[in-house]
Amino acid sequence: MNQANLKHDPYNLIITGVGGQGNVLASRMVGDMLSRLGFDITIGETFGASQRGGSVMSHLRISQKGSYSPQIPMGRAHMIVSLEPAETLRVLRAYGNRQVKVITNMRPVRSISVISGEQTYPAPETIMGWIRDFSESAWFLDTTETAVRLGNPIFGNVMLVGALARTGELPLDRDTFEAVVRSRMPASKVPVNMEAFDAGGAMIEDGRARITNPFYRDLMQACGQIG
Repeated sequence: MNQANLKHDPYNLIITGVGGQGNVLASRMVGDMLSRLGFDITIGETFGASQRGGSVMSHLRISQKGSYSPQIPMGRAHMIVSLEPAETLRVLRAYGNRQVKVITNMRPVRSISVISGEQTYPAPETIMGWIRDFSESAWFLDTTETAVRLGNPIFGNVMLVGALARTGELPLDRDTFEAVVRSRMPASKVPVNMEAFDAGGAMIEDGRARITNPFYRDLMQACGQIG
């Protein structure tokens, strides 16, 4: 049984992306890790179907007290982890608040309407600006490029799990991740998944990917919530 305390109970985590990026698997991995550490986990997949190109969002409610509804209330997310930047904005608009933190892959997946010219995809700097304005802290990563070097862009989902673990927002650790991977995948797949997990963590450790909103930082200092 894990003795670490959660920063919030329940801790409301959303993992989002588009179908085919593996965010549902990522949510199951995170849930499995935390369950092994003794937490109660409720996972609910909401909005859209898990088909390639469609919007997919998984809600995880993590607690030491018991089970909660799988639907996170609007405006009550504590962390948003996203494999696609436009999906980050979609989720942030509905579930964000002044203390929400965001980890997002910045490589876009353009819809048919964007490819055909019917709609315009926002510029990266515009997306980053919106995310900065509506979150306490944000980490902007390019997990896709590193995942491709590892052999498959879908490893971006594992990289984001590693990134989430390295933030320290939740009591996630490398050994528990390895145990989960070994229980779910053939032994031959373990090394590359561990490499992806470590690569995601290294992006957070680097520090350059994180931007803290000074308004929210100063507000929290004034309220005595941070040092």
